[in-house]
Amino acid sequence: MSALSARDVAPTSNWVRALAILEDAGSLVVGFSGGVDSTLLAKAAQDLLGDRALAVTAVSPSLSPSERDEARGLAATLGLAHVEVLTHEGVDPRYVANRGDRCYFCKGHLFVELERIRVERGFAAIAYGAVTDDLADVRPGMTAAREAGARAPLLEAGLSKQEVREMSRRLGLPTAEKPALACLASRIPVGTSVTPERLAAVDRAESAVRALGFAQVRVRHHGPLARVEVLPTEVARALALEPAIRQGVSAAGFAEVVIDRDGYGARRTPASP
Repeated sequence: MSALSARDVAPTSNWVRALAILEDAGSLVVGFSGGVDSTLLAKAAQDLLGDRALAVTAVSPSLSPSERDEARGLAATLGLAHVEVLTHEGVDPRYVANRGDRCYFCKGHLFVELERIRVERGFAAIAYGAVTDDLADVRPGMTAAREAGARAPLLEAGLSKQEVREMSRRLGLPTAEKPALACLASRIPVGTSVTPERLAAVDRAESAVRALGFAQVRVRHHGPLARVEVLPTEVARALALEPAIRQGVSAAGFAEVVIDRDGYGARRTPASP
């Protein structure tokens, strides 16, 4: 089903408003991570605007290679016009320092690249997939978005995460139930510098845990110690598989491995989604 035909499937007033915002935009360069929000936004923009919409995935060491592959495959499946662009936050000492405003500098680099593509291709605006739930958190990246003049059509229309998932179901998008995404840098505590080596270690460790059948995984990097988080409903299974988890995470480069008995979400902070 397309975003256009979804208008006739008991659409919410917020969804109708979102479609009107996209149509009024004329043409859009959409930041596309492959997550539930950006996928709905990119799909709707493509359906409404055709070749006047372009989905762009930012590639850097903070993006897991598996998530890059997922974004590529998803774009192909949905028929999105899609390109990748390298971002260079990793050479920005303000980002590397990780003092609590890391996301501001990361998103700043993203929007610079989106704006460059917008100008080169003659598009009207750049956009990203923020929703109303994001207003409840401290998100420095949203400040960077405002400063860059980036549109947030889903947020402007008043769409919540729940509504985004519901419209994704109606459209038959494979991301409707996809777990929340966050860049690998979010696993590194504030005050610890973000390096390619640390990001790669986290990615290897999380891949090892996911290979055991855990869909939602966070491996927090605390120097030689890794704190493994899975969903609260899966903690018991993680503890039963502790030897295998320890083996996989240790092979990723961590000397100590601890399974968080509270589970993912219990200690969420703005710096560690």
